[in-house]
Amino acid sequence: MSNNGAPDSWENQVDVISEQGAKDSDDVSTKFSTLNVNAVEFVPSFCKSSSADDAESPTTPQKSESDSTNSTESPVLNGCGDGGAESGDGGAASASPRVEEPPPVPPATASPPAAATGALPVPTDVSPTADSWEAEADDALLTPEENNEPDDEEIEQQEDGELTKKIPKKKPPRVEDTCSKKEHVNVVFIGHVDAGKSTIGGQIMSLTGMVDKRTLEKYEREAREKSRESWYLSWALDTNQEERDKGKTVEVGRAYFETDKKHFTILDAPGHKSFVPNMIGGAAQADLAVLVISARKGEFETGFDRGGQTREHAMLAKTAGVKHLVALVNKMDDPTVNWDEKRYNECRDKIMPYLKKLGFNPAKDLSFLPVSGQTGQGLLERVTEEICPWYRGPSFIQLIDELPSLNRKMDGPFIMPVVDKYKDMGTVLMGKVEAGVTRKGQTLFLMPNRVQVTVDQLWSDDIEVTSIGPGENVKVKLKGIEEEDVSPGFVLCDTAEPITTGRVFDAQVVILEHKSIICAGYSAVMHIHCAAEEVTVKALICLVDKKTGEKSKTRPRFVKQDQVAIMRIECAGVICLEPFKKFAQMGRFTLRDENKTIAIGKVLKVVE
Repeated sequence: MSNNGAPDSWENQVDVISEQGAKDSDDVSTKFSTLNVNAVEFVPSFCKSSSADDAESPTTPQKSESDSTNSTESPVLNGCGDGGAESGDGGAASASPRVEEPPPVPPATASPPAAATGALPVPTDVSPTADSWEAEADDALLTPEENNEPDDEEIEQQEDGELTKKIPKKKPPRVEDTCSKKEHVNVVFIGHVDAGKSTIGGQIMSLTGMVDKRTLEKYEREAREKSRESWYLSWALDTNQEERDKGKTVEVGRAYFETDKKHFTILDAPGHKSFVPNMIGGAAQADLAVLVISARKGEFETGFDRGGQTREHAMLAKTAGVKHLVALVNKMDDPTVNWDEKRYNECRDKIMPYLKKLGFNPAKDLSFLPVSGQTGQGLLERVTEEICPWYRGPSFIQLIDELPSLNRKMDGPFIMPVVDKYKDMGTVLMGKVEAGVTRKGQTLFLMPNRVQVTVDQLWSDDIEVTSIGPGENVKVKLKGIEEEDVSPGFVLCDTAEPITTGRVFDAQVVILEHKSIICAGYSAVMHIHCAAEEVTVKALICLVDKKTGEKSKTRPRFVKQDQVAIMRIECAGVICLEPFKKFAQMGRFTLRDENKTIAIGKVLKVVE
């Protein structure tokens, strides 16, 4: 058999390949990687030609064995991309020893015991040529992965003790960088149709440099073609075609900008009467509401009179738990106004009593500013003195930057109501973190269905991060749930303390406007945090005196407008909610019927 070398080596090669086939068949079943099988098949022939032990058949099985162990590792190397924690660790474990290549001992410690010591001399020939670039490539692959996955290093350390201890030293600073440091503030723009909400939002983005000049010029060109040149700024937030054609916001637009101290997320709510449910979802995520009022003759009056959206939006913002309201008197540059102080005061004095009635306090959480969204005056810089000599206060961005910081529940259990969801290589949920902190790789519950999910990736305002905290507007990519099994209003929460769910609850309700009376059996749509659910009034428990807060002894037969009652409400399905005392943001709701907001209320206790 060993007369002439060449055919012998081929035969041996066939032997090796067949053995490898047998070995790799298991491999393929465990790790689905066909490419690597081929790659490994190529390596033994390389070993053969370089080493001259053709005749000794015993080495071949050993060689194939050591190679097949390599092959068990190599699918992991190439599998790095699939983001799974195991593949990341495997890649790390196999790469870290390989970096310190010159002494041939580390590979033996790192590679599984199957590689017999007798086979070692052969791979050493190859390692500088075949493996070193692989290790380098691997390293290149590893660094970004380790940035994103802080959890890997602990596991690595357990796997191969001293070997990887060098790496974590330089890691921690990198990991810390990926959660945002500035305080997050969510700003919702509300107000009547065509008051200029989207335009102000677009103008702020262009002034703070979030939209570049070229994009704005493109918008301006497109808007001019549709002879709507004054709308081009709003297109930065109204992105879909329908909104641009009609010039009306439909969905809540999102964008963000930063100042030196804070990170602001703009939520651009629709002003149109038919899209109020969308606006409620936007206001539920906001900490700060900006009520945009048009100062143009006629427009202010229609927005503020009964049936206008200025009133309804301000009221909904208060119920949604907005801490501070800034009223912007917009369109001051309009020819009918022309920065006239009388008109500004008139708008302010008309709306002030209503806002006070809602519970905003002008001394603490209410401010008025004159601005012009179209020209951008009064937004970033103060209005110049020659244009507006009578107002010398701060500009809009200065004002919201100086607001006292909000108290956030950092230490409580994690709670994030889902506002929206979409599919992108997995299920991605959008929402605002109400309380607590979560990290990549953590396991959470998606209530009310109690589905266990794992956090795969996190983005805070489109910047990928490794941990998120309260107040941030985030996207969370989850493993373990399909996109169609999630609907807005579900809540991502901690597994240790999941949020309360229920169908029947007692609530204190203020009837704001309703022509007839409300009795047991009355049904409406309830908006609570981001969920909208059909509810019926099961029973009226008692009336509450508005002035003294005393409860009536007898059960009322009905409630009418401007009364406060405690009632038992039943939902059509199970929803996530918390008593108002325990967690205000998850315990306030609005009742709507026939496109009007009928009542606001707070959850007192969950019955079942």
